[in-house]
Amino acid sequence: MCRATGRGSFEPEIVKKRQRRLTDVDEVVLSLYARGLTTGEISAHFADIYGAAVSKDTISRITDRVVEEMTAWHTRPLERVYAAVFIDALHVKIRDGQVGPRPVYAAIGVDLAGHRDVLGMWAGEGDGESAKYWLAVLTELKNRGVADIFFLVCDGLKGLPQSVGAAFPDTVVQTCVIHLIRGTFRYAGRQHRDAIAKALRPIYTAVNAEAAAAALDASRPSGVTDIRQQLGCGATPGVNSYRSWTTTPR
Repeated sequence: MCRATGRGSFEPEIVKKRQRRLTDVDEVVLSLYARGLTTGEISAHFADIYGAAVSKDTISRITDRVVEEMTAWHTRPLERVYAAVFIDALHVKIRDGQVGPRPVYAAIGVDLAGHRDVLGMWAGEGDGESAKYWLAVLTELKNRGVADIFFLVCDGLKGLPQSVGAAFPDTVVQTCVIHLIRGTFRYAGRQHRDAIAKALRPIYTAVNAEAAAAALDASRPSGVTDIRQQLGCGATPGVNSYRSWTTTPR
């Protein structure tokens, strides 16, 4: 690819004049590999776009080096205690024989000083993981030094809540507030969602269960007679979530 200079000539943009060596080759290789290209396709890409010969063996060495770094990161020692660990899924394309979307579960820990860290990432099968799968994940965290987790925050991950007690008996499983709010919207008309979201905030940010119940009693968003009436239930999920906080042994 060339760019006009305004003087009737052209300057190459990708490979500069008199340039004999490509820079950032590793980054380009990893970017293309992450998009699902094979080593042969990446080699052909360099030949077509850059006019440079990068062998499949060189590309494999680059990707293998990243795998080694990832393995070292994924086996590093962790803190003994975490105030909270959040586990949720993101869906990405993974090459396993062929490229296809699969869930990758990320565990984000918050230590006692409030610092956040990604503890690990695990690829799933995509059809709901078993309790055995989650027990293996939690056991891995224990083997890397985690002795206690105050709260494990998750929602909709089949088998995970049942496995927590086996690995960390004192850990409280807390439903994610964001998922609670989204779940609440399923019971409300679209025209009421903004008002209900605003009315729910004092409930799920309350300092304790009593304050949450008081906020519920005071909630009357404009256009909605009562949140409980609109949702068709006796209480909101925001208040029900406080059961975890009031029953924790800590």
